Amino acid sequence: MSNEKSRRLLIVEDDPALQKQIRWAFDEYDPILAEDRESALAQVRRHVPAVVTMDLGLPPDPDSVSEGFLLLEQLLELAPETKVIVLTGQNDQTNALRAIELGAYDFFAKPFEPEILALTIDRAFRLFELQRENRRLQAMRQPDALGALITRDPGMLRICRTMEKVANTGATVLLLGESGTGKEVLARGLHDASSRANERFVAINCAAIPENLLESELFGYEKGAFSGAAKMTVGKIETANRGTLMLDEIGDLPLQLQAKLLRFLQERVIERVGGRQEIPIDVRIVCATHQDLKTLIQSGHFREDLYYRLAEIVVNIPALRARVGDAELLAHAFVRRFAEQQKRGTMLLRDDAMRAIGNHPWPGNVRELENRIKRAVIMADENQITAEDLELNDGEKHENAVFDLRRAREEAEKRAVIAALARCDGNIVKAAELLGVSRPTLYDLMHRIGITD
Repeated sequence: MSNEKSRRLLIVEDDPALQKQIRWAFDEYDPILAEDRESALAQVRRHVPAVVTMDLGLPPDPDSVSEGFLLLEQLLELAPETKVIVLTGQNDQTNALRAIELGAYDFFAKPFEPEILALTIDRAFRLFELQRENRRLQAMRQPDALGALITRDPGMLRICRTMEKVANTGATVLLLGESGTGKEVLARGLHDASSRANERFVAINCAAIPENLLESELFGYEKGAFSGAAKMTVGKIETANRGTLMLDEIGDLPLQLQAKLLRFLQERVIERVGGRQEIPIDVRIVCATHQDLKTLIQSGHFREDLYYRLAEIVVNIPALRARVGDAELLAHAFVRRFAEQQKRGTMLLRDDAMRAIGNHPWPGNVRELENRIKRAVIMADENQITAEDLELNDGEKHENAVFDLRRAREEAEKRAVIAALARCDGNIVKAAELLGVSRPTLYDLMHRIGITD
C-alpha cells in the first residue's frame, strides 16, 4: 500500500467553512480543493485523484443538483477508476440513489460525522489501490501484449518486434495496409504494451462519420455551440486523455479538420466546438489508412506537414495472402472461438477446407476469413467444416518461378515448414508426418528458420 500522505483526495465544496472542516478532518491524506464543476474537472485532469468527495449543490445554482450530477457524469467519464463519494442533504435518498446509479462509490448525508466518513474514504482508497494492483499483476502475466496477434509469418513477427520497441517511446505511429489486415489489433497491442495500458484505448473511424459531425466527435462541443447541443459533450480526443487514440482511415479526414488536428499535435491542447478554453491533452496517437497518403498529398487532398507529424514511425502491414501459413493458423483459432460462442462443441477443418483456405487469395484479408469461418461454423451440418461450407474452391495454387536453386530450396523449405505447422495447428507430431520427416529433423528445421515451438 502507498503512504497515506501520497494518497490524493479531491474535495469539491463551495462552502468555505465546510471546505476548511473537511480539509482539517482528512489532513492525513493529500487534499486538493475545488469549488465548482470547471475547477473540479481541471483538478481531475491535472492530478487524477484516487478518491473524490463532492457536494451535489454547486455554483452557479447551489440550490439545484443539476450542476453536481453533470460533474459526476463528466468526472467518471474522465477518470472511471476514481471513487466518488457524494455528500447530500438530509432525507435526500432519491438523489443519493441516482448518484449510485450513475457510478458514485458511496454517499453521505450532511452534516456528517468525520470519523464515519473517514472510514468510507479509507475503504475507497484501499479498493482503488487493490484494483490498480490487480491490473498491474494482470499486465505482468501477459508480458507480450502483442501475443494476442496470431502469426508465424516472419514479416508480421518483425512488425510485432517493431511495435514492442516503440510502445513506450510516445512516437506517433502510422499503420498502412489493406482493409481487414488487422490494423486495429496492432494498435490495441501497441497500447497494451505501453505504459498507458491501464488508461483508455479509443478508436474512431474518420470515414464512417459525416464531415459536419466529425469535428464535434473528435473535439467535443460546448452547450449551445450549435442547434441541438443541449449539454457540454467531451470529444474522442479528450476521452482518450492519458491513453491512446486511434484515428482509423486518416486519409478520409477533411482538409479543414487536418489543420485543426495538426495544431493539436503541435501544441497538445484542444478547444471544444463553441468553446474558448484551451484544454491540455496527453494522448498517444496511432493512425491507420488503406490509402496512399503520398498520392493524396500530390493531389492536394492531404497536408504534407500533417503527414510528417503522423509518420514518425510507419508500419506497412502485409496482406493476408502474403503471410506464409497465417490464413490456416487464423482459421483454426477462429473455428475454436466461434464454435465456443455458438455452443457447437469441438469443430474441425477438413483437409479440403484447409487446402481451400491456403489457396484462396483473401482480397478481404483477415476480416473476410473471420466472416467465412463464422458463417461456416453456424451453417455446417456436422462438426467438420468443408470447403463447401466455406464457399471456397479446393483448387491448385501456382507459384512464380525462382531460378536461384539454393534460395528456391531455402524458401520452399521455410514455406513448407510454416504451412505444415499452421495446417496442423502447431502439433509437431502431425506436422512432421505431413512433411515426411522425423520430429528431431523438424525441430532442426524450425530452429534454422527461427521458429520456436
